[in-house]
Amino acid sequence: MVYLQEKENDLNIDSDLVSFSEAMNGDNFDKWLDAMKDELKSMAQNGVCDLVELLEGCKRVGCKWVLKTKRDSHGNIECYKARLVAKDFT
Repeated sequence: MVYLQEKENDLNIDSDLVSFSEAMNGDNFDKWLDAMKDELKSMAQNGVCDLVELLEGCKRVGCKWVLKTKRDSHGNIECYKARLVAKDFT
């Protein structure tokens, strides 16, 4: 019984991740672009990283966008969140 109750309240949060191509080709691409611009602005204001010339023999660190819609308790979209994260560089 408890399992069913949890299932009824499940907002399917794990499957709410959106790929970059889905975001750019979807109806809400302008909202995703705004979220990405906000992330880049925040990173610049907080001095998170510096762009530098890559030295010979060094490996670059790749990055990717992690996109997620934030929802309220009823499942309605509250905002679009974008995070630029480093990829594994080993």
